[in-house]
Amino acid sequence: MADTHTPDIIYTKVDEAPELASASLLPIIKRFAKAADITVGTKDISLAGRILAAFPNHLTEAQRQSDDLAELGELVKTPSANVIKLPNISASVPQLVAAVKELQSQGYALPDYPETPTTDAEKAVRATYDTLKGSAVNPVLREGNSDRRAAVAVKNYAQNNPHRMGKWTAESKTRVAAMSGGDFFSNEVSATLPKAATAKIVLETASGETVLKDGVSYPAGTVVDATYMSAAALGKFLAEEIEKTKAEGTLFSLHMKATMMKVSDPIIFGHAVRAFLAPVFEAHGEALKSLGVNPNSGLGDLLARVKDNADIMAAIEACMAARPPMYMVDSDRGITNLHVPSDVIIDASMPALIRAGGKGWGPDGKEGDANCVIPDNSYAPVYDESIKFFKENGALNPATAGTVQNIGLMAQKAEEYGSHPTTFELAEAGTVKMILEDGTVLHSHTVQAGDIWRSASARQAPIEDWVNLAIDRQRATGFRAIFWLDAARAHDAELIKYVKPILEAKGVADKFEIMAPREATRASLETITKGENTIAITGNVLRDYLTDLFPILELATSAKMLSIVKLMQGGGLFETGAGGSAPKHVQQLDAENHLRWDSLGEFCALGESLQFLADAKGNEKARVLGKAVDAATQGILDDNRSPSRKVGEPDNRDSHYWFARYWAEALAAQSDDAALAAEFAPVAKALADGEAAIVTELAAAQGKPADTGGYYHADAAKLAAVMRPSATLNAIIG
Repeated sequence: MADTHTPDIIYTKVDEAPELASASLLPIIKRFAKAADITVGTKDISLAGRILAAFPNHLTEAQRQSDDLAELGELVKTPSANVIKLPNISASVPQLVAAVKELQSQGYALPDYPETPTTDAEKAVRATYDTLKGSAVNPVLREGNSDRRAAVAVKNYAQNNPHRMGKWTAESKTRVAAMSGGDFFSNEVSATLPKAATAKIVLETASGETVLKDGVSYPAGTVVDATYMSAAALGKFLAEEIEKTKAEGTLFSLHMKATMMKVSDPIIFGHAVRAFLAPVFEAHGEALKSLGVNPNSGLGDLLARVKDNADIMAAIEACMAARPPMYMVDSDRGITNLHVPSDVIIDASMPALIRAGGKGWGPDGKEGDANCVIPDNSYAPVYDESIKFFKENGALNPATAGTVQNIGLMAQKAEEYGSHPTTFELAEAGTVKMILEDGTVLHSHTVQAGDIWRSASARQAPIEDWVNLAIDRQRATGFRAIFWLDAARAHDAELIKYVKPILEAKGVADKFEIMAPREATRASLETITKGENTIAITGNVLRDYLTDLFPILELATSAKMLSIVKLMQGGGLFETGAGGSAPKHVQQLDAENHLRWDSLGEFCALGESLQFLADAKGNEKARVLGKAVDAATQGILDDNRSPSRKVGEPDNRDSHYWFARYWAEALAAQSDDAALAAEFAPVAKALADGEAAIVTELAAAQGKPADTGGYYHADAAKLAAVMRPSATLNAIIG
C-alpha cells in the first residue's frame, strides 16, 4: 500500500524500463536523502496500479490498492507538492487488454475488457476501463505549465561528443503528407467566454436530438474550441496517399498519437488500416465483423483473429503484395507501422526518422525514404518544414548546434485535444452544437456519420501564467523567443488576444516574436544551425512534439531533458524525460538481463527537486545534496558512465553505481555541511574500494534471461533480485 503521510519528495512508480531502473536507483536515493532528514515516498501511477485501484470490489482485501493518482492529483494543487514523475504508459486498447490479462494470470479477479459491451454491467466495466486509456495521468498531475530544456551539462556533453546523424540530400524522396481540407485544422472554430458558462454538446439529426455531453463548465475567460474531421475526406486522402506512395517507390508510414489522443487517433488509425486493406474489407466485410475485427486495434489484432481463415489470409497477402512497402516497427518480426496503434508515436517516430536522414526501415530490413502520413494539418507543417530545411541544408551538426528550450501551455488540461472527454465519433449525420445554458449556440458543425468531432479548452489563469513564465525565461536567458501561434488558426487567434496585451503591459513586446508553426520551425532551425539559442513558447500538443523533436536532433534523445512543471499553487513537478523506447529496453532485459535505459533524466530531476525542497522548506542539507547530485551527473557525462546498448557492457545498474559513488564523493568533498561530509566520506571510500567487486558482480548478472515476474506488474522481490545483483553495493547502500 502507498505511504499514509506526505513525504518530502514523492517518486512515482510507473511502468516498463523507467520502473525497472527505479528498483536499482530508488534505494540509493532514499539512503542519501535520509542523511538530510528527507523522506522519499512513492505513489503508484503505473497502468497496472491504476487498473487495480479502479476495481476494488473485484479484489481481496490484501490485493486492493489505493487510488494514488487521485491522491497525487490533490497534492499537486498544494504549495508543498514535490513530485518526481517518471514516464508512464499512456495505454492503447491492446496495452490495456494485455495488462488486464497479466494481472488476471497473477490471481487478480479483474473483469475482461469488453470490446463490444452489450449489458449494463459490461458498459459500466468498459466505462471504467476507458478512464484508464491514453493520457490519463498527465492531465491530472500537470497543474502548472511546462519549462523544458537541456541541462547545461547535458548540452555541453552532446556538443563535445556529437552523436551520429543520418545524411540528408536534396534528392531524398521523403516527405510529409497532410490533408488539405476536411481535417481538424480547417474546421476549427474558437471563442473566448466573457463570463462563466455551462455548455451541453448535442447532435441534432432528422430523427431528433442526442445529448453527447452535458454540464461542461468553464470559468470566465476560457478559450473554447470545437472542430471535426470528415471521415469521407480522411478516407479519400488515405487512399490517394497509398497510391502516391507506391508510385514514388517509398515506404508508407502513418504517424499518430494514439496514446495521448486516446479517442480521436485510434479511430484515424483504424481508417488507415481499413484503407490499406480496402479490397479485403470490401470482399470479406461480414466475415471480418463476425470474427470481431476492429481495425482501430491494428493489423496485428486483425491477423490474430483471421489466421485460421484461409480465404481472408490469401486476400490479405494479395493486397499487401499490391500495396507499397510499409514502414516497419520490427522488420525481423514482421511488425508493421499498422500493427499496433501505440507502436508508432509521432513525437518519437518523426524525430527519429528526421535524425536518420529521412530514412525508415522497410519490410526487407533495409532503410528507405518514406511518405510520412500525418492526416491532420494542425502540426504536420512542423515536420514538413523540418524535412524541407534539412534537404536544403543537410543534417544538423550536434557539435555546433544551439538549443531550443520550450515553455509549454498545459496547466489545468489546457488544449487536451483527443484525450479530452468531449471527443465523439458520430453515429449519424446531423449538426453538432455547443449550447450554453442561456441558449446561446457557441459552436456548430454540420457533420456526417463517422466524422470525428472534438472540443478542447484553455483557461485564462493557465494562459496568463504561461505568458509570464515565458517572460521570466526570456529575461533569464536573453534568447530569441517565439510564440508558435498561427494568427490564421481560430484557437491561436484567441490566444494571441491574451499574449499581446500581457507582453505590452510588461514592456517586453519587442523581446518576442509570434509565428505560425511552419515559419517558427524554420526560424528555430536557422537559429540553432548558427549555434544560437531560442525559446519555443507553445501550446500543449506542440510542447509534446517539440520537446522530442529538438532534443533528439541536438542530444540524440529526449530522455535527458530537464523538465520542470511550476505548479500554479507553488509546488514543483519534476519530469524525467520520454519513455517511448521503454518497451524495447524491457525486451532486451528479459532476453539478456541488460538494461540500456539511461537514468540521466532522473538524475537531473532529482537535483532540481532537492534544490526546490531547499528553497521551499529551508532545508540547507537538501541544497547540499542537490549540488552534489549536479556534480555526480556531470561526472556520469564526463567519464562516459551512461549505459551501453550491448549486452556484456556496462548497463543501467553500472551507471547507478557510478552515480552513487560520484554523489558520495561530492558530498565528502564539500565544505558547506560538515556532518554530511563526515557521513559520506566512508561511503565514498567503500564505493571506491569496492569498485572491482561491484563491477564484476554487475557484469556477472548479464547474458542470460531475466525474470521480473511480469511486464506490467512485476514481482517486487524478483525485480529487486534482477536490478540489485551486487551484494557488495547493496551492503554499502543498505
